[in-house]
Amino acid sequence: MESVTKALAEVTANLKFEDLDAQLIQNVKKYLLDAVGCGLYGTTLPWCQIVNRFVREQEGREESTLWLQGFKGPSTTISLGLGVMIHSFDFDDYHNAKIHPGAVVVPAAITVGERLGACGKSVLTAMVAGYETMIRVSLATGPVSSRLKGWHLTGTTGTFAAAAAAGNLLGLNEDEMASALGMAGTQSAGLWAFIADGAMSKRFHPGRSSQSGVMAALLAQKGYKGPTKILEAEDGGFCKATSDRVNFSLATEGLGKRFLSNDVTIKPYSCCGSIHSSIDGVRQLIQKHRIPASEIAKVFAKTANVIKVQCGFEYEPLSVLQAQMSLQYCIAVAVLEGQVLTEQFTEEKIADRRIVDLARRVEVVLDPEIEEVYPEKFASKVEILLTNGKRLEARVDFPAGSPENPMSFEQVAKKFESLSGQMITKDRSVAIIEKVEGLEELPDIRELTKLLA
Repeated sequence: MESVTKALAEVTANLKFEDLDAQLIQNVKKYLLDAVGCGLYGTTLPWCQIVNRFVREQEGREESTLWLQGFKGPSTTISLGLGVMIHSFDFDDYHNAKIHPGAVVVPAAITVGERLGACGKSVLTAMVAGYETMIRVSLATGPVSSRLKGWHLTGTTGTFAAAAAAGNLLGLNEDEMASALGMAGTQSAGLWAFIADGAMSKRFHPGRSSQSGVMAALLAQKGYKGPTKILEAEDGGFCKATSDRVNFSLATEGLGKRFLSNDVTIKPYSCCGSIHSSIDGVRQLIQKHRIPASEIAKVFAKTANVIKVQCGFEYEPLSVLQAQMSLQYCIAVAVLEGQVLTEQFTEEKIADRRIVDLARRVEVVLDPEIEEVYPEKFASKVEILLTNGKRLEARVDFPAGSPENPMSFEQVAKKFESLSGQMITKDRSVAIIEKVEGLEELPDIRELTKLLA
């Protein structure tokens, strides 16, 4: 078998802006703007503030900007802070390979880009290198099997993505990039145990992965040798160690020709992406039939097994994170408030007796048809049983924000403005949007990061 690690290294090391088509460039700019909006909002949240205090305490060379903190530090520690900020409220982008690439890739590309004074084209190219690597590694690993073993794939596969993005910017050759991927993979981590008590660690994983990948690329640049068969090694290779359903062809099929980076979803709801199609379905039924909550006897959320395991637990208002991961809570709040945004996840809201009572009437069930198409489709069926015995059902195959049902750049800009409006002026917001929209024309990424200082 050809080395899967080296195949990825070859493509990511040699990727150029000219390899990217117009649609991909536009998509990546949307991902960047979305990540920045999520990150700026994150500065208001306690778990980000704790990490940012830690980052500032490390001090060090003033290479990269910790957004809205009046602080610059080494790219390795700043990438940690930015990753936590972007993933701070589960509002950042995701791919059906069960990963959040933006929260890992954007910090790596932006911090290393700022360190180097890289142009916008170079940062865009590095982002594609990172997104492609993370998506392909997760697909090859077998995301459902890996997730059911308790791994958080954003944490485990993110190190590879950050190394690819940083390595592309640093100009690593193919051998150096293979070493960077090897050093990234040996640092992979991220466990799903946070769901038991709603701990903050889920927010931490993308930042730590980004930091580890940047470190791996910088070490490889200095000549440090990492395992160049980190993905496929029989003994201790990443894929076999974390999954029972490995398919290496998914890492290399169409590599460098078909860009899976186009297949990323931008979230309209600030909760687990696996829940979005259920939210879409219940909102459609409520809006179409104008059903008052008092007439709902039961709601059946019909989904795949891994989502039943991941999000179908009995809801208790233990933390904001647990509410964001709960099918019961998210469906209940969508029925009662018509939306599932940041304001639906306050400490007071998640314990609201009306919402909790309705959440108790939501039953999560395995549906064979949905199981068959998952994770290629993050589909679901929702059935509402009314008190008069009538049943209403909707199926959603492609949730809002997905590649088949995408947000426009203008819609992403509105989301950005809504998230950043508390922290920055309207003029500054407009300037950031304009810099991202014209990113390929920027001679130096520091023109953007100055606006984020």
